Amino acid sequence: MPAIPSSRSRTRDRNNVLSRPEFMSLNQPLRCVNSETRGTARRPAQPKHQASQPCDPQEPTDSANKDRKEPAKLPDEDCIQLNPSFKGIAMSSLLAIDICLSKRLGVCAYTSSSWGSVRSMITLLALTGHGITWIFGTIVCLTRSNTLAGQEVLVNLLLALLLDIMTVAGVQKLIKRKGPWEMTPGFLDYCAMDVYSFPAAHASRAAMVSKFLLSHLVLAVPLRILLVLWAFLVGMSRVLLGRHHLTDMACGFALGMLHFSLVETVWLSSSACQTLISIGTLSWSPFY
Repeated sequence: MPAIPSSRSRTRDRNNVLSRPEFMSLNQPLRCVNSETRGTARRPAQPKHQASQPCDPQEPTDSANKDRKEPAKLPDEDCIQLNPSFKGIAMSSLLAIDICLSKRLGVCAYTSSSWGSVRSMITLLALTGHGITWIFGTIVCLTRSNTLAGQEVLVNLLLALLLDIMTVAGVQKLIKRKGPWEMTPGFLDYCAMDVYSFPAAHASRAAMVSKFLLSHLVLAVPLRILLVLWAFLVGMSRVLLGRHHLTDMACGFALGMLHFSLVETVWLSSSACQTLISIGTLSWSPFY
């Protein structure tokens, strides 16, 4: 009885096709071959030095571990700050409010705007605070003045206007903030170097001139009130025209007051003003 199973196992091994010598390679375990050698049968003219080499199974796992340990770094502009500071949140909120309010107040930005019918009047009001207007007017008054005190005030005012134009132009060139509405600067704006939005040049000039005139001219109370109101309306007119933001106007007013304080600190005397006048106009005869 025990011989029957052994004869059956021999018969099974004899009938098994895979046990034949020509099929013995099918029973061998698969080898990891380089990807370059997989096409050797299809490329018969391949050199011998490109023979297949067993691949290291540890390489892909090591590279995968490195990829997991060192994630790809994103650019700064693509990263989202998950825990912004309170200061950053406050600044972003204030800027958003400033832009929203400035766009709503730009009712004279175009002729098709809600207040487009009075755009020409608002433009004329803004022109009264233009740098070219004040410089030209100061020079005309200086040529017609025949008193030392008047010439002293006018020369210092002219220097204050030049200081205001140069300072505002430098800050605007440094910050390069655009206005709430996309507008191309006019010819007079290029002449006065008033191309960008921050700070508002008209507001700075109006604040400085009004403070200067209030300090050095004897004016009645209604005229003083009108002068202050004029300065505010000049700064506001540029917001209505869509040229500046509200923060640009506020910073312009502050910068104008700073210019006035600086001019008062370095106030030129009458003799220094007469020297500048004689240099500027070769035929000018100073007063004695």
